Amino acid sequence: MAISAGPLFKFNPSVSFIVNFDPSRDKSARENLDALWEKLSDGGTALMPIDKYPFSERYGWIQDKYGLSWQLILSDPEGEERPFIVPFLMFVGAVCGKAEEAIDFYVSVFKNAKRGIAARYGEGQQPDKEGTIMFADFMIENQWLAAMDSAYKHEFAFNEAISFMVSCNTQDEIDYHWEKLSAVPEAEQCGWLKDKYGLSWQIVPTAMDEMIAKGNKEQIDRLTQAFLPMKKFDLAELQKAYEGNK
Repeated sequence: MAISAGPLFKFNPSVSFIVNFDPSRDKSARENLDALWEKLSDGGTALMPIDKYPFSERYGWIQDKYGLSWQLILSDPEGEERPFIVPFLMFVGAVCGKAEEAIDFYVSVFKNAKRGIAARYGEGQQPDKEGTIMFADFMIENQWLAAMDSAYKHEFAFNEAISFMVSCNTQDEIDYHWEKLSAVPEAEQCGWLKDKYGLSWQIVPTAMDEMIAKGNKEQIDRLTQAFLPMKKFDLAELQKAYEGNK
């Protein structure tokens, strides 16, 4: 999902999207990877040029003309298949070295969750600390994500430009995820929160989608006026506003 949100927060490479081109499942994987790279290169900037690397025969990391970052990789995974697109979290600066702790935290918060593979930095891979996460992935609520630590100096960190939406059916679910994830009170607004690693989440009731989809202008205006002052969403109050009940 995307919104136009003004100039306050800009995309940066702390969150990127891995695009898995698997030659074992697609005979044209390499050609398709190169074709996508060419399209993303139009007005974009290569962060790691497309080339052969120790971890892949074909890989490149690029920031497109909108500032969104993509990692295109020719993969041949063993074991469980991964999705074509996987969000990728890079733990840098103040949270460098905390990727594994964060994965453990997210897996504990979400009910349907599991860890995937993990590769660690070894001896002599300074500035990264031996044993920290070079690459790991995990699944929460059927959504795969990947993560890494990077001790190099980076001029960016997680911000609100990219957030992760958690759709909740009940107020209890909203309350649970809000309590578990929110760690920066001043960042709480309109269902948005920031966790202890700086990653942004939106905790939203699924009923809002239906209200917005089916509501008339007056109903949507009342709903909007009700949720704008809220931090954590109050589902009952939103429904009252939508229905015009005081």
